[in-house]
Amino acid sequence: MHANEQLIHNFYSAFLDKDYQTMQNSYAEEATFSDPVFQHLSVQEVRAMWEMFCKRGKDMQLTFSIQHADDKYVHATWIPNYTFSATGRPVTNYITSKFTIVDKKIVNHVDHFNFYKWSSQALGLSGTLLGWTPMVKNKVRKTAMKNLHTFMQKSAS
Repeated sequence: MHANEQLIHNFYSAFLDKDYQTMQNSYAEEATFSDPVFQHLSVQEVRAMWEMFCKRGKDMQLTFSIQHADDKYVHATWIPNYTFSATGRPVTNYITSKFTIVDKKIVNHVDHFNFYKWSSQALGLSGTLLGWTPMVKNKVRKTAMKNLHTFMQKSAS
């Protein structure tokens, strides 16, 4: 197994085990993260995001697969199943990930998923009717970032 493939395999395995410290240590100090909800996160924010997900994701399960790994990039797919805490609705999300690796650390991590499909599951009827609109996307993003920063403040105290 390529060393970068092993890094990402360990990353997702740690997520399964709710071992956020291993996940956090997978990132370089200058790392960035982005997905359709959490956009342009700094390394401090992405580390806190994984901790928050591990601590709050009581029923989260996932499967993952490494699609490609070389000396610079890893492409993976993962499918988390969880209850969206804000609504209590079940979610199965299909995510593709691209990791840029330098010196055995993640320096850039970009996840892609269909926001409309996610919002239809997570938000129910309002997500089905309005999940495609910028208004809903922006509200979800703003709420997610507020929750992340609140979590970070509480963790720092």
